[in-house]
Amino acid sequence: MDETTAGALAGIKVIDLSRVLGGPYCTQMLGDHGAEIVKIEPPQGDETRTWGPPFKDDAASYFIGVNRNKEGVALDLSKPAAREVLFRLLADADVLVDNFKIGTLERWGLGYREVLQERFPRLIHCRISGFGADGPYGGYPGYDAVVQGMAGLMSVNGEPGGAPVRMGVAVVDLATGMNATIAILMALVERARSGRGQFVEATLYDSAVALLHPHIANFLLNGKPPQRTGNAHSNISPYDQFKTGTKRVFLGIGNDRQFARLCNEIGRPDLPGDPRFRSNADRVANRAALREALETALATIDGEALAIRLLDAGVPAGPVMEVPDVIAHPHTAHRGMIVEMEGYRGTGNPVKLSRTPARLRSAPPRFGSATRRVLTAAGYGEAEIDGLVESGVALTEPPAGKENS
Repeated sequence: MDETTAGALAGIKVIDLSRVLGGPYCTQMLGDHGAEIVKIEPPQGDETRTWGPPFKDDAASYFIGVNRNKEGVALDLSKPAAREVLFRLLADADVLVDNFKIGTLERWGLGYREVLQERFPRLIHCRISGFGADGPYGGYPGYDAVVQGMAGLMSVNGEPGGAPVRMGVAVVDLATGMNATIAILMALVERARSGRGQFVEATLYDSAVALLHPHIANFLLNGKPPQRTGNAHSNISPYDQFKTGTKRVFLGIGNDRQFARLCNEIGRPDLPGDPRFRSNADRVANRAALREALETALATIDGEALAIRLLDAGVPAGPVMEVPDVIAHPHTAHRGMIVEMEGYRGTGNPVKLSRTPARLRSAPPRFGSATRRVLTAAGYGEAEIDGLVESGVALTEPPAGKENS
């Protein structure tokens, strides 16, 4: 395999103890770019295997979406013998990723500072948690929507005068997975200089707070709490979603030149001369009247075609698409954002490298499908593996009654 097909992270081995979303998203990102990912699940499996319908084989779409390019191993880490297996796997690993409840690994004799740091000095241990180990919220479990509320994201999302609204995707989990990926890559770069691993972490709370730009920056400067503005921008107009004759469009008009071009495209070249709309400040002060004028003109216009014309003219605009439309769109295909292999379909990797691109090498693993292969590679004999399976330390298939169909 040449370097192009191997990926930028070829040769990096990751032991993935994480479940649900943030950790698996992180390790899938690493796996897409060539790292060897050994996903170790508990006997009950990653919870998201059951988060359906829809299901395919033994897994829900939620699991399938973030677990490709991984080998599936199952160990009962509550048993000392399984922890000895994990130590064997860590002997040649570069990275350990976990999102256990704070204190779990320490209770099992697997804490980084107490055990792993000395035993595996080159190991990078990435912990993903809700709030970290200490502080007022330290040790609490973290859940995306709950943290959206606790960290202020909900407070800036919703209609004016309405209640705070959860964002429609698990933005905190996903951002935390991205931050974990960045942390691991930074630690790998530093290790190349020092020869030493380190403990790195990403928390849902920190990630959510870091997403609050420009709201925190504004508040730190002027002391005014942000207000919910729906789709509209508090400082710019028209910067909002509008009805058309077909699809809704989002117009992001940032200056008078763009506003004039918009008005020409919709057959209202007179609007920029209206005293209510001459400057951005005028348009903000009279946004309700401006919306009425724009939507009246847009009522007979094809929104998607208009948006493309506006983009051609240098005016920020876009149709508000549904998910099926996005999946079928030729630009999605052009960017490689839907990938397929032997019946598997998934979201493509957003990180593009020119010489060593991300690659789909394997579909998400069935539960325990690689247990025997991984243990054999770690030096266990066939009889030893049989013993580990028979004792319930290692698993090669779901416990009876646990598999979905």
